[in-house]
Amino acid sequence: MSLARPRPQDVVLAQGPGGGWYVYQCSGQGQRDALYRAPVWIPDGQAPGAAPLPSPEELAEQARSQLRLPSPVIGSSPDGTQLVQLPTWLWLDREMWRTQSATASVPGVSVTATAIPASVSWAMGDGSTVSCTGPGTPFPAQGDPRSASPDCGHIYQRSSAGAPAERFPATATVSWRITWSGAGASGTFPDMTTSAAASFRVAEAQALGTG
Repeated sequence: MSLARPRPQDVVLAQGPGGGWYVYQCSGQGQRDALYRAPVWIPDGQAPGAAPLPSPEELAEQARSQLRLPSPVIGSSPDGTQLVQLPTWLWLDREMWRTQSATASVPGVSVTATAIPASVSWAMGDGSTVSCTGPGTPFPAQGDPRSASPDCGHIYQRSSAGAPAERFPATATVSWRITWSGAGASGTFPDMTTSAAASFRVAEAQALGTG
């Protein structure tokens, strides 16, 4: 005598606006399933037994994990050795300073995560930190080396002679604001950061006297 494979049956326990509570039982010829299974909520329009759709928050997390944020590319002036008491201009390549996005979706639903560069923090290696709200301004051709950057710069007060390799290690860290929207919802994530490193040799300006 052979027994048929148990066939899953769904039994509705209670229904209400937007869906209902179901419990799953298995039954077949000559046997029944005696195992207890906790009731599950199934939204209207979703077949019992179908995999539940991810929530907007879950899709947002997937989209955030797919963001590929570019690393900053550092520019500075003077191009070579910096001088004590003269302005150092700092900037980042503007190609990376733009909004980035990624989208996660399932049939009929999509959520997009968006990253916007908000600020950059420069650790200058001499104990100083410079905060800038944008990528900075490149030093103009034929510019006056005594002029300060209009939005992102630093003035070294001492030489790097006593530092390792006689250079100050510098780091630029970009902070990205992360938001998401889709499926009738929206929200934010904690900021993300990207960074790049450079080093600056800083020398004392030498005065030349004539007799």
